[in-house]
Amino acid sequence: MGILNQNDSLIFIIDIQEKLLNAVFNKKTLAKNAVIISKAAAILDIPVIITEQYPKGLGNTINEIKQVLAQPELFEKTSFSALDDSNILESLKNFKKRQIVLFGIETHICVSQTANALSEAGYDVNVILDACGSRSEIEHKAGLNRIKSNNCNVITTEIALFEWLKSSRHPNFKEIQNLIK
Repeated sequence: MGILNQNDSLIFIIDIQEKLLNAVFNKKTLAKNAVIISKAAAILDIPVIITEQYPKGLGNTINEIKQVLAQPELFEKTSFSALDDSNILESLKNFKKRQIVLFGIETHICVSQTANALSEAGYDVNVILDACGSRSEIEHKAGLNRIKSNNCNVITTEIALFEWLKSSRHPNFKEIQNLIK
């Protein structure tokens, strides 16, 4: 575990779908930060995997995220842990990235179970707490505690952005900085 490196990172967006987003207590903050991270991924050329939990009933990934990502890997799932799906696991392995930046809905269910499975598989897992959410704040906090107890880092959107940049001399510094102004 260490500082994020843009060349060794992969972003994993878990179930930020229309109906799920409308049910979380912090939907505005979550959506705003999820879009910021998605835009940063596009700018910094960081690969993205997106999951959708039963999209037939819960809707698709919100348009604000889909519009900024050119070619994310998109998977439907029914298991709470995304790693229970062999297609997702195979895609993840093919990227050959060690650091996983993970966020989405719900913190205490799909995000937590996926983070824990990634940690068990040997990945350096970094969960963006201000881009995660649950229906209740207590479940969100419990999920974050569970994630921390399983050797995962819990960080914020800005921590991720500035760790990827490393310096104000990064060629994309101004572009990334403008995402949070």
